[in-house]
Amino acid sequence: MRYLKFIAGLSLGLIAALGAAHAEQPTRIVVPFAAGGGTDQYVRILASELTKRGMQIIVENKPGASGIVAADYVAKSRPDGRTVLVSSLGTLANNTILFDKLPYDPVKDFAPVSQIAYQPAIIVGRTDLPYKNIKEMVEYAKLHPGKINRGSPGSAILTNLAPMSFEKSIGISTTHVPFNGDTPALQALLGGQIDIDGTSITGSLPYVRSGQLRVLGVMDSRRLSQVPEAPTFKEMGYDVQAVLWYSLSVPAATPKAAIERLNHAVNQVIADPEFVTRAHAIGMEPRGGTPEELAKFVRTEFDRWVPLLQSLNLPKQGQ
Repeated sequence: MRYLKFIAGLSLGLIAALGAAHAEQPTRIVVPFAAGGGTDQYVRILASELTKRGMQIIVENKPGASGIVAADYVAKSRPDGRTVLVSSLGTLANNTILFDKLPYDPVKDFAPVSQIAYQPAIIVGRTDLPYKNIKEMVEYAKLHPGKINRGSPGSAILTNLAPMSFEKSIGISTTHVPFNGDTPALQALLGGQIDIDGTSITGSLPYVRSGQLRVLGVMDSRRLSQVPEAPTFKEMGYDVQAVLWYSLSVPAATPKAAIERLNHAVNQVIADPEFVTRAHAIGMEPRGGTPEELAKFVRTEFDRWVPLLQSLNLPKQGQ
C-alpha cells in the first residue's frame, strides 16, 4: 500500500514537474526576414517588453522565399501558442498569387492573434544618384529605360508590389532585385549593387541620418516625422498610398485561451506610452486589437491587393 502511495505521489509530482517545465517554455516569435531589418527591430523591442511582463520570449529569424519559409515553419509547429508568426500582407495574401503552390494555406493554417504595427512604404536611394526625389527619378527612368535596379525585401512584400504598381501606372520600368529582408537589400544599395530600394524608414533611418541614403518618396498622405524633409508621392503629383502592416498569427488549432493570453499581453505593451515612444523613434506606429478585428482587416487587405496583383499578370514563381 505504501509502495502504491509512493508511486502515486511520484506520478503526481512528475506531472506537476512536467507542467511547470511546460509553463517555463519560451514563446518563439518567428520573423520572416533577416535580422537587423525594420520588422526585426520592432519585434525585438516588443519581445523585450513582453519578457519584462513575465513572458519568456525568443525571436527567431527565418528569412526566405518572401516569408514562405517562416510561414510554413509556424503552420506546422505545435499549436500550443508558443510558436508565433510575424505575419503580413505577403504571407497572408499576396503569396497566393505570386507562387505556383504554397506549402501552407494562409486562411486555414493560421489563427489571428493581434495587429502589432504599421508604417508607410518608402523609396530610398543613395545620395550620389542623379535624382533626388521620385519625380526626378521618373524623369530619369523615362530617359534611361531599364537602367534603374530596384531592390526590395522580397517579391511578395508590399515594398516591391507598390512600386511595381506605381511604375506600371506611369509607364516606366525598373529591374527588380529581391532580397531576403531589408538588411541585405540596404547593404546592396550602399554597396552600389542596386540603385534604389523599396523599404521602410525603420531599417534605413540610420543611413538617411548619416547622409548615405536619401528618402526619394513616402507612400502616404503625410510626411514622416523622422525625416520631415522627405516628400510624399502625393506632393509630387502621384496618387499613391501603401502602408506596411504587421500582425501575429499562430497555428490554426491553437487553443483560444492561449491566443487570448498572448493577445492581452501584446495589447498591454502596445498601449504603454514608453513603448509607443520607442516605436516612433524607429518609424513604427503601434496598433493592436482583437483577433476578430485582425481577421476582418486581413480580409479587407486581401480583397484590395490580390485583384491588383492579378491585373499585373505577374509570372508565377517557384519556391
